[in-house]
Amino acid sequence: MTMDSEPASGRLGLFSSSLSSSSGARSGGAFRPLLGVVIETLRVAIDLVLPRTCPGCHAPVPWCEACAATLQRRPRAVALPEAALDRLAAAGLVLPTVHALARYAGPVRAAIIAGKERGRRDLPPRLGAALVALQDAAVLPPELWLVPAPTRRASARARGGDPVAAMARMAAAVLAAHGRPAGVAPCLRLSGKVRDSVGLDAAARAANLAGAVQFDARAAPPPGAFTVLLDDVLTSGATVGGSCEALAASGVTLGGVLVLAAVPSPRKPLLPASARRRSVGP
Repeated sequence: MTMDSEPASGRLGLFSSSLSSSSGARSGGAFRPLLGVVIETLRVAIDLVLPRTCPGCHAPVPWCEACAATLQRRPRAVALPEAALDRLAAAGLVLPTVHALARYAGPVRAAIIAGKERGRRDLPPRLGAALVALQDAAVLPPELWLVPAPTRRASARARGGDPVAAMARMAAAVLAAHGRPAGVAPCLRLSGKVRDSVGLDAAARAANLAGAVQFDARAAPPPGAFTVLLDDVLTSGATVGGSCEALAASGVTLGGVLVLAAVPSPRKPLLPASARRRSVGP
């Protein structure tokens, strides 16, 4: 079974906090809740009239077998850009090994973009299911915790949910179904000052996220748990670096970083457990 790091009281606290913040927003616009219902109804109606097609090849299925097969491979190590590594070194941190299932190209890229920007909320869970490759990699302990990389709150609201968190939940369910109990610890947040990173170069992305990744202890993994940071795409390494800094500052030791797709080319197959370190401390 999958594990949840948030106790009922913690979840209720987060839920009440989100209610109070949304009621504050409604004070300036009483019709916002109604508008949300209308938009969701339109989305459902469009899905009925225009069936979803595969984002990779436009076949008349949500995600075809041929495109899904591009993710059915062993994770491979990728090198973080030097600028990101330099920032971590300046902070006195050693980044654990980063692995990716695929390059950020072709059907995988199309599916990630469709899930993030084109309202295809069915796709992040489908992509998360591809992480079944983890249970065949023979490098994971009997239990592990996945920490989703943070998403801007405004982006999550606009997308109808956090795609990385949806990926993590499905990955945990798949791992649990294969006999590897897995939990999801959504303990990372982005401060309100962070702007959309679309169009920003590597330096601007790093500046945008500097000190902006925050740690929420209420949703942290258990002390000493084998923890893996999960993200959908690795580009400049700014999100991964900021997340590693926030986790290390809060005493969480990462055993690894996993991304669905990476702009840097994968380098080598995932090593067996006996040939690599299980975790890297701050």
